[in-house]
Amino acid sequence: MGLSFVLLLCGCGFHLQGPLSLPAAMERTYIGAEDTHSPFYWELRRALTAAGIEIVNAPADATAEIIVYLDETDQRVLSVSARNVPTEFEVFYTVRYAITAGGGVLVPVQDLTLTRDYTYDPTLVLGKAHEEQLLRERIVRDLVRVVMEQAAVQ
Repeated sequence: MGLSFVLLLCGCGFHLQGPLSLPAAMERTYIGAEDTHSPFYWELRRALTAAGIEIVNAPADATAEIIVYLDETDQRVLSVSARNVPTEFEVFYTVRYAITAGGGVLVPVQDLTLTRDYTYDPTLVLGKAHEEQLLRERIVRDLVRVVMEQAAVQ
């Protein structure tokens, strides 16, 4: 039973996702960002470090640079009740970035925006605030995953 399941998974093309293999030119990376306290910046640092990349503090010490031109998050109302009270929100996070390494462009300037929506209930304010925070954290992880995958493809 167990062996047939493994063979079935392998035969269908399923493979566990391992750590990304980033280009050797990114071994010492500088992250240039105006907001070095944003969730995206810190999640990107964590992901690069987990991939074995050394984060340096100056572009002169780097073999690659990730430049973050835009890093913003917000929310907007998607729907309102008959009493004109918001009932659904959309949380979004946008980044604009580029990656250079070895004197060339690995990833040209890219704009990424990810969104998630959630229903709002004024009787559950604390729970909904926590849900919004969790959505933002998930969006940031997904954005960083996309950036890392784009760098790995190069």
